[in-house]
Amino acid sequence: MATPLSDPSLSPLRTVAVVGLGTMGTGITEVLAKAGREVIGIDISEAQAARSLAALEASTARAVARGKLTEQERADVLARVRTGTDLTAAADADLVIEVTPESYDIKHQVIRELDGIVRPETILATGTNALSVTRLAADSARPERVLGLHFFNPAPAMKLVEVVSSVLTAPSAVTAVTGLAIELGKEPVAVGDRPGFVADGLLFGYLNQAAAMYEAKYASREDIDAAMRLGCGLPMGPLALLDLIGIDTARTVLDAMYAESRDRLHAPAPILKQLSEAGLTGRKSGRGFYTYEAPGSATVVRDAQTPLDGAALAQGRTVRSVGVAGSGTMASGIAEVFAKAGYEVVLAARSEEKAQAAKARIGKSLDRSVGKGRMTAEAAAQTLDLITPAGSYDAFSDVDLAVEAVAEDLEVKRQLFATFDKVCKPGAVLATTTSSLPVVACARATSRPQDVIGMHFFNPAPAMKLVEVVRTVLTAEDVHATVREVCTKIRKQPVDCGDRAGFIVNALLFPYLNNAIKMVEEHYASLDDIDAAMKLGGGYPMGPFELLDVVGLDVSLAIEKVLHREFRDPGLAPAPLLEHLVAAGCLGRKTGRGFREYARR
Repeated sequence: MATPLSDPSLSPLRTVAVVGLGTMGTGITEVLAKAGREVIGIDISEAQAARSLAALEASTARAVARGKLTEQERADVLARVRTGTDLTAAADADLVIEVTPESYDIKHQVIRELDGIVRPETILATGTNALSVTRLAADSARPERVLGLHFFNPAPAMKLVEVVSSVLTAPSAVTAVTGLAIELGKEPVAVGDRPGFVADGLLFGYLNQAAAMYEAKYASREDIDAAMRLGCGLPMGPLALLDLIGIDTARTVLDAMYAESRDRLHAPAPILKQLSEAGLTGRKSGRGFYTYEAPGSATVVRDAQTPLDGAALAQGRTVRSVGVAGSGTMASGIAEVFAKAGYEVVLAARSEEKAQAAKARIGKSLDRSVGKGRMTAEAAAQTLDLITPAGSYDAFSDVDLAVEAVAEDLEVKRQLFATFDKVCKPGAVLATTTSSLPVVACARATSRPQDVIGMHFFNPAPAMKLVEVVRTVLTAEDVHATVREVCTKIRKQPVDCGDRAGFIVNALLFPYLNNAIKMVEEHYASLDDIDAAMKLGGGYPMGPFELLDVVGLDVSLAIEKVLHREFRDPGLAPAPLLEHLVAAGCLGRKTGRGFREYARR
């Protein structure tokens, strides 16, 4: 049975006023009241204050229904909250948290008025995620008592709270608010004052690039969102997240970030301005990148841009057998995927021994699946029997689809495609699994560039659902249709994109990782705080430095260089710290040291 999260006697901040009772203010009110605080909710609109109370009543009723609160506890929570429309109601508060609209004019006015109302020792916290806390504090009569307290939406569920100090903030105020955050069951991260702080500072650059990618018609909104959910394990795609946050809010945050950084990656994509000024601000208006059932609804409905079910593709080619070139983890994983789907697979490597070793690796993987109850021993044996190892690519003479999964080196891949051109039968589809190199360069190494396409699997291939299907300007329509159909048969989600560096996932992921490294270089936040901020504030399965060490710093640097070379944007230049670590041989988990140190196995 639920109880208040803490004993209010532990903290001097027992009475808290929340100014602004929109979605965030209401969520913060709920968190405080459940933790035993007396809460004064203040909003300029009586109707909004009433809606906030109704939302609190509904939320606590759901908590009772789920067994998280008793009826008595619910009554106690509701009794601790009172609302009003006059700031004078905050006179007795120990802490005031303002979550008014992201406007200096509005926030300055609220803080000035509060200066004349609250006690000298009262702490004033701004919930801004875009504006300068220092600038807001400087306008106050008591700047040492002003700081930032940035909750994440939805406040009752999200664990992260960024505690933002300015150069004027008294350490005692920071200590008091940090203690309160811990008592609320949150995980506070101390950060300095710059637009976006940690989590939003990384998140909004990524969201902006996704919006620009969509605006350029590089990929559909559905494919961009599916790529990031399935390729990175994110809880939401970037365009759906922009709709949830509010496109106007995102534009405000990015404007503030760009004003400080002058980094083109932070300059708001024009589509954000267009949608904002048209009133298409996302879920709250009923339409943004997607169209919703009603304003405030989370239910997406069809619109003119929704892909038709079973959209007509060209007639594909027949694929019965597949050749996989390579002997590493990716090659064996892809071979396993095709064999599980019933395809005959030729697994070819530079020697018979390497091919046999790759097949043995697949056998161990299948045994693990049997041990976990995911397949029967008979099915595993049948799957393994479908794989024929070969020490020469001549064995690809009769395959319908040849997939290369060799080293990420363009010259190596071009030589292999020249070999495919000689040994594969006419009409065979030739696919590269490159994650960053130009597919057309592989195509031009053959006499049949129309048969060449990208099939970018993600590691580990048996578990990851995404395949980026990369067409060049030369790829035939029936080749594209064939690969889309094959992806469905092997139970993967295909997403279409053009042949440019990074495709969808890496083009959005690696600038985000690079920006995280720059934060550390600038001594703005620690590795641990940044990782915690992105996991707790963004719902990411791994923090950026955990992920960099898993991917490999050398791999990450190579992708960053490709992106920088193709797009020629200064903001994409690899962070010097990444280059230094790679030069020192600190490549991540595989060498025992990257951004962190790991125990040698």
